[in-house]
Amino acid sequence: MSELVSAQRKHLVLLGGMSLALGAAIAGQAALLAEAVERIFVQSASFSSVVAILGALLGVMAARTLLSYGNGRIGLRMAARAKTEMRAAVLRKLSNASVPAALSGQTGGKVSVALDAVDEADSYFSQYMPRMAEAAVIPILILIVVFAEHMNSGLIMLVTAPFIPIFMVLVGLRTKKKSEEKFAQLAEFSGTFLDSLQGLVSLKIFGRAYRQQQEIERSSLAYRDATMGILRIAFTNTFMLESIVMLGIGIVALELALQLLVFKSLSFHTAFLILLLVPEFYSLLKNTGTAFHSGRTGMGAVRKVEELLAEDDGMGKADKPETAALQPIRMPPSIELRDVRFRYAPDSFELVAGSMSFGPGEQIAIVGKSGSGKTTLLHLIAGLLKPASGEVLVNGRPLAGYDEASWFDRVSYITQHPYIFAGTFADNIAIGAGRDVSRAEIAQAAEAAGLAGVAAELEQGYDTFVGEGGRGLSGGEKQRLALARAFLKRPAVILFDEPTVGLDLHTERVLQRSIAELASKATMITVAHRLYTIRQADRILFMDNGALLDSGRHDELLARLPQYAEMVDAGRKGGLA
Repeated sequence: MSELVSAQRKHLVLLGGMSLALGAAIAGQAALLAEAVERIFVQSASFSSVVAILGALLGVMAARTLLSYGNGRIGLRMAARAKTEMRAAVLRKLSNASVPAALSGQTGGKVSVALDAVDEADSYFSQYMPRMAEAAVIPILILIVVFAEHMNSGLIMLVTAPFIPIFMVLVGLRTKKKSEEKFAQLAEFSGTFLDSLQGLVSLKIFGRAYRQQQEIERSSLAYRDATMGILRIAFTNTFMLESIVMLGIGIVALELALQLLVFKSLSFHTAFLILLLVPEFYSLLKNTGTAFHSGRTGMGAVRKVEELLAEDDGMGKADKPETAALQPIRMPPSIELRDVRFRYAPDSFELVAGSMSFGPGEQIAIVGKSGSGKTTLLHLIAGLLKPASGEVLVNGRPLAGYDEASWFDRVSYITQHPYIFAGTFADNIAIGAGRDVSRAEIAQAAEAAGLAGVAAELEQGYDTFVGEGGRGLSGGEKQRLALARAFLKRPAVILFDEPTVGLDLHTERVLQRSIAELASKATMITVAHRLYTIRQADRILFMDNGALLDSGRHDELLARLPQYAEMVDAGRKGGLA
């Protein structure tokens, strides 16, 4: 917040100058109006004698209007600039976040912060700051004028005025807390709603749609209750401020009446001038109180943005190693794990990978029962997860010390369910390159992945629109599209989460040939389920219950590891050979 405010220094100085001019206009308007009323109604002067005064009054009133409008425009510009900077910072944070950070939290909650929270911060800059600038200057000018005219009235205003800011602070602290609760509820609601939309088909299939509807309703009602809580505070704030203002004006008016009518120690001009300035004084403080409430609400929104921007990958700045780009070579790197351990949460599944190394160009298979930690180990090697202890080394250097973009520029990770974006067939393949590519390069990659025939059958060829999530493509076609991305990228490290499981035999053979060609110049690490894949591996890692039991070639593990032999036998009987 301090950085945002300091960036608005020029606007704040301009606000201060215009507020000073506005205060002078308010005092001048009251003085001219009091003079005109006294001449017309008390001195019974002719109209022609007050024309000049009335003309000056109109000029001052016009100036006051323009100055008020100018303050509002400055506030809007400050809000627009602050929102632009905040939204840009949030987008930079999300786009530059590491993969583990990007995978954490709910997408809907992040979208809510980037859109709703940033927009809600508008009131802090467009209302709160202009009103505070006016409150810092104009009431002081009015008090100076009142004290110069009548000390008793000035003392009454000085004594009663502090009750308004004190009440503002008390209410504002509560409003800020409620506002943070509101945005937490909004983030939860947004996340739940988006998750439900993305998984709507699964919810319907498993009969959970109604229960999820109830969860959305619960989240929505919680957000409504948080919003209504802020409105209750706002209404209470308005009522109390009006009461304080009416009481202050009433006391001053009573004192003026006594001095003017009973003690006759005050002139009509002075009494009327003060009576005109007093409502202006309290009205400014009241408006500042209302703006203070809006500002605290906006501050809660800004706090949510700052929390998102302050998030890191679990390491402080002092703990983060200096990053360096990988050497610009396409040679497969060596990969080494040293005493690697990982746990998703306390008292949950723990992976103990220990120490191992993979030479450049090796073909590694990771096998084991479901839930043994195969995919978790692959994620650690890929850099999608960070070890709780130990480290992953690439070419002898810690993976955490490499620039993430440089590392992923050399890696392709193909899962069983690659994501297909809404766009053309060619655009989805070109994502793999990370650069501008020609149509010929895209066609060549599709040919290598066995996808050229599929593209030829499409109505518009490579320009055919593919629905979000790959609607319109079969499972095998999605896998081949993911392979085409990898062919376009030509990575030095290929990570597979066995993409051929569940495919028909013909499609699997096409993919196996493409994978073999792709892996000929790369280090390939595969979470393997097919015995064919296991037999072809240079080395096999056998995982069980989060621990690496043994590693070696297929024949070696068959001879010395009963669990492995049992898994191979079960695979043969299950037709996975």
